[in-house]
Amino acid sequence: MVTAAGLDLLIGDPRWSLHPVVVMGRLIQAMRLWLQRLAGNHPWALRLSGGLISTILVLGSAASGWLVERLALTGSPLPEPLGKLLLVIALASALAARSLKQGVEAVLKALPSNQSNNDIALEPARQKLSQIVGRDVSQLDSNGILRAAAETASENSVDGVFAPLFWMLIGTVLWQLSPDLPGPLALAWAFKASSTLDSMLGYRHGQLRWLGSAGARLDDALTWIPCRMVLLTLPLVSQPWQRFPALVKAAYRDGSMDLSPNAGLSEAIFAHCANIQMGGDNRYGDAWLTKPTLAALAPVADRKAIKRLLKIGLHLELAWLAVIALASGLIG
Repeated sequence: MVTAAGLDLLIGDPRWSLHPVVVMGRLIQAMRLWLQRLAGNHPWALRLSGGLISTILVLGSAASGWLVERLALTGSPLPEPLGKLLLVIALASALAARSLKQGVEAVLKALPSNQSNNDIALEPARQKLSQIVGRDVSQLDSNGILRAAAETASENSVDGVFAPLFWMLIGTVLWQLSPDLPGPLALAWAFKASSTLDSMLGYRHGQLRWLGSAGARLDDALTWIPCRMVLLTLPLVSQPWQRFPALVKAAYRDGSMDLSPNAGLSEAIFAHCANIQMGGDNRYGDAWLTKPTLAALAPVADRKAIKRLLKIGLHLELAWLAVIALASGLIG
């Protein structure tokens, strides 16, 4: 797993191959179009359809990962070194450290250095930002762009890096119990399936409030423990240990005000550890959503603060990898 994460940091999501998340997204879209027509506007039918989509995608992704894992075991049709390399590349596909960093840095690079609020000057940064956030970015000024970049970097660090790492560790433990059980890739791809379902269907408007409920609840459940592990470990790599109790308490207080059981806490601990104020009004289509203010006494996001946020996220990833490597050695 350390090798897989290292590969992710080096090459990110390889453009020369079809990414598993792209496949998951296409399957979700195809099933959604078909089942939504059958369900019509009946809430119970839409909920049932969403549950069916979630079941097929999550179990199918786990089964695909399990089959790839078989190729890495002794006695598979592939030579053992090739099977293990395939497994490492597949594991790296479940992590998004490099792609997240590149996405946020692309926004910073496109943003005018003088923080001009001229619409024409801001358009390149808005376009880059629209690729990594779900909110409407068409009217954001420079401060709004910077805040959105900070918030997506913190929330997606949990969804894209730490939650997959957690499930890889659980899969490694299961593998040690029996190589026939689902291993690190099976569980990591199952999590990525639930996360993709939440990203595409987990909205509280229109038919999606019913169609996406199963995927959203599953993603919340699978992210619950990793999110709280980040809450407890990020201060240890970013602040003097004496500040640990106060930081965790403040982040939990702020993040608990969010409607999401995980997104608020994810953003809050990064906000307090990187000393960036987050939260406020966000526009999604024609609807406005007011998020609670996080780290209210901290300054608003700027370039240096966002780079600091990315840096402490990398430090925490390396710390988690060290612990996972040690745990893998102890149980191996």
